[in-house]
Amino acid sequence: PWTAPMIHGRDLTGGYMHPPNDKPGTAPETDVKSRLLDAAADLFSTRGYSAASVREIVARAGVTKPVLYYHFNNKEGLFLAILERAAQLLDQTISDALMGPGTVLARATRLLTDIYKGAAEHLPLSRMIHNLVLGPPQGAPLYDLDRFHRAIRKAVQRIYTEGIELGEVRDTDPAEASCLIVAILDFCFHMDLAHPETHDPERLKRLLDMAFSGLAADKFRVEE
Repeated sequence: PWTAPMIHGRDLTGGYMHPPNDKPGTAPETDVKSRLLDAAADLFSTRGYSAASVREIVARAGVTKPVLYYHFNNKEGLFLAILERAAQLLDQTISDALMGPGTVLARATRLLTDIYKGAAEHLPLSRMIHNLVLGPPQGAPLYDLDRFHRAIRKAVQRIYTEGIELGEVRDTDPAEASCLIVAILDFCFHMDLAHPETHDPERLKRLLDMAFSGLAADKFRVEE
């Protein structure tokens, strides 16, 4: 088969054929990739895509530029890999909730709680996506950032639709119900990022409980 010509371990198409510091398939190689992803997410979240340099990223990850180029080709490839990893984490969380046991409201609460906890555990990544969606343009590569919000709404809508069929929730528009429910998650995200000193890990569940049970006393409920 055709093999690209090599110069100092690098093929002339721009990619490294072997990791400069790690052997393919080893645990250190996986660790290096994770360090690069984490370091870049942290810098992108605080400095923005354009302002964060490859030099800063590799310094924070404790590797050299050739290592980054081998694994991700360039800064754009690293950026897109960060978002793809985030999408995979979200997809797995959604899959677990959709297949899990419990009532519809319990499953919806578990889904949003798990997403919320995951965002807290990967705070630089969450801040990075938040800034890309709501902040000024950063000169970042194009990416379907709405896929995250769209996937969450779709999952909640599916759970709510099942609840209607089972008679567990009110027979109302599942799309609008999902918007209301996901808006609570959005609020908790925004509060944590804008006012981290007010972080309350139980806030999301309390607000969801209010939404699911209704705020009005029985005799004051709005008649349909």
